[in-house]
Amino acid sequence: MKTVVILGGGYGGLTVAHDLLQGELPDDVSLVLVDRMPFQGLKTEYYALAAGTVAESEIRVAFPVDPRLSVTYGEVTAVDPARQLVHIEGRDPLAYDWLVLALGCTDNYHGIEGAEAHSLSLQTLSGTRRTYQRLNDVKPYGQVTIVGGGLSGVEVAAELRESRPDLNIRILDRGPSILSSFPDKLQRYVAEWFIEHEVEMRGHVSLFRLEEGVLHDANNPEPITTDATVWTAGIQPVPIVQKLQLPKDKQGRLIINPYHQLPDYENVFVVGDCASLPFSPSGQAAEAQGRQVAEVLQAIWEGRTPRLGKIKLKGILGSLGKKAGFGLMGRTAILGRVPRVLKSGVLWMSKIILAEAGPVSFTDRPAACPALPDRRAASRSLP
Repeated sequence: MKTVVILGGGYGGLTVAHDLLQGELPDDVSLVLVDRMPFQGLKTEYYALAAGTVAESEIRVAFPVDPRLSVTYGEVTAVDPARQLVHIEGRDPLAYDWLVLALGCTDNYHGIEGAEAHSLSLQTLSGTRRTYQRLNDVKPYGQVTIVGGGLSGVEVAAELRESRPDLNIRILDRGPSILSSFPDKLQRYVAEWFIEHEVEMRGHVSLFRLEEGVLHDANNPEPITTDATVWTAGIQPVPIVQKLQLPKDKQGRLIINPYHQLPDYENVFVVGDCASLPFSPSGQAAEAQGRQVAEVLQAIWEGRTPRLGKIKLKGILGSLGKKAGFGLMGRTAILGRVPRVLKSGVLWMSKIILAEAGPVSFTDRPAACPALPDRRAASRSLP
């Protein structure tokens, strides 16, 4: 029996599993999905959990149940591509014939002293739970500071404003404005929303040290005081990938060939935030990669050359609370209620489709179930 091991049950890893189960999986091939949780957490919705506007149950998706799939729960500690082994805390090493590395990302603190110790994270579900607890324990009229004016920082600030109208909220960014990579029209719309809802925006802030309750800016000698700080100022591959002595790009992401394989180990595929791609990491990109990885594996088993097209991202959606939002389709900005409704629709469709697959019986053993429907996980990106 040959084994495909998928590390990570997020957007990319789960897409690989679903597509392989829906295809012609050879009788002598089994799938093993490894994750620290017994369900997928919809990471693009973690901002709402942190703000307290949704319950955790609303952003959980059960893993698929299929006799050809087993689910292993645990913390992956290392990958050994030379020996074709995955090391999992408290377990014997797991051998594989093909490996899909889809472990996602962690915060990038850019070497700033005290940043990790004195800020809150949204990169894992457990970290987001702690962030929720801390933010919602801030006393009335307290100060919350969000470091990073990109998509994540904007959504956290907006959702927290609706959740806690009593709080003082500010966003800090190194650039001149929030969402600096987006078109001017979109930037202005979001900035006007924040002004109307009394969210402070500070640009040209270069933090060099964080302490408990105090942030230090290299461009201003006046300390920035805060009751809680949320970090959304960049990501990097998880430590397991950081430790691999393999070719990487400037962001520390693994270099892959056109078939999403490691050039030195073609039985290892890299999907999502750990892969060096020509565009920014996103749930949509991870899913697109996942579908292509499944196609490559099918081609290998059938003895043919895979036919892969160029990955094209269809757009980006962001929310400003529950009633407003923004999006980008190509170079066209869409603003107001429509993009917010679209984003809600993407999430709703994903949850409904995935619910049809049924929950997993979490026993580390295969379990029978009917055929799986098509799925597409919700993300900030358009379907």
